[in-house]
Amino acid sequence: MSRIGFIGLGMMGRPMAHLLHAAGHTLVVQDANQEVAAGFAAEHPQTLVANAAQEFAGCDAVITMLPNSDIVDAVVQGLQPHLRRGACVIEMSSADPNRTRALAARLQEQGVALIDAPVSGGVKKAVAGTLAIMVGGDAQVFAQQKPVLECLGKAITYVGPVGAGHALKALNNYVSAAALLATAEAIHVGAAFGIEAATIVDVINASTGRNNTTENKAHQFMLNGAFDSGFSLALQAKDVGIAAALGSSVQLPMELAQKVHAMTADASQALGPKADHTELYKFVGRA
Repeated sequence: MSRIGFIGLGMMGRPMAHLLHAAGHTLVVQDANQEVAAGFAAEHPQTLVANAAQEFAGCDAVITMLPNSDIVDAVVQGLQPHLRRGACVIEMSSADPNRTRALAARLQEQGVALIDAPVSGGVKKAVAGTLAIMVGGDAQVFAQQKPVLECLGKAITYVGPVGAGHALKALNNYVSAAALLATAEAIHVGAAFGIEAATIVDVINASTGRNNTTENKAHQFMLNGAFDSGFSLALQAKDVGIAAALGSSVQLPMELAQKVHAMTADASQALGPKADHTELYKFVGRA
C-alpha cells in the first residue's frame, strides 16, 4: 500500500480520504481548518496531520481536493520543494485546465508527475466510492495511479493529455448547469400556466427532455424546498466560467455557455456564498 497525502477534507474530500484509509493506505492529511484535519486523524488510526509542507516528503502521491486553481497553485508551490522525484500529484479539484498544464510543466522539471482527475457524482457517490473520474495526463502515470483512483470511483476514464480531465469536468458542469436552468424555467412557466410543478417534472422524466436535474434534483432538492444537494452555487458558477473561458481559448466563443455563466454568477452573487446550486430554481422563479 502507498503513503498518500490528501489535502482538502471538505464535503467531498473527507469521504474520499476515508475510503483510501479503509483500503489500507497510510495517509498524511491537511485542511485549511485544522480542527477538521485533527478530527479526521482521530477517527483514522495511523493518519498523520501535516502542519508543514515537508511532512509530505515521503508520500508516493499527493491528492489535492481544493476549491480553485488559485488555491491549488499556492498549495502545490509550497509542496514542490519537498516532493521526491517520482512522486505524483493527483489534482482532483475543479480547476482551470490551462493553469493545470502550466503547473504540470513546473513539477515535471523536478521529476514530479501530475495527473488531473476531477470527479463527478456529488457527496453521495463520494461516500459510496462510485464517483465518475475523468483523468488527464501521461497514460503511463495514469496506469500507475489507477489503483488509487479505483478506491474512489467506478467509472474511471482516461480522457487525454494533462489538463483534459479538468477541461471535460468544466464542460460537463456547464451542460449540467444549462439543463438545471432550462428545467427551472420550464417548471416555473408551466406552473404559471396552471400545471402542477410535480406533474411537469414527471412528464419531462417520461419524455425527451429528461436530464440529471429532472431525475435527481427536482423532486429531491428543489420542489420540496430542501436545497441541500451538497454542491455550492458558487462552485458551479466557477466551473461554468472555466468552460466558457476554455471555449474562448480555442477560438470557439460558446455563446450559450457565456449566458449560463452570467446567470449562475448573478444568482450566486444574489443568493450568497453558502447557496446550494439547486437554489438556481429559486433565482429563476424570482426573476
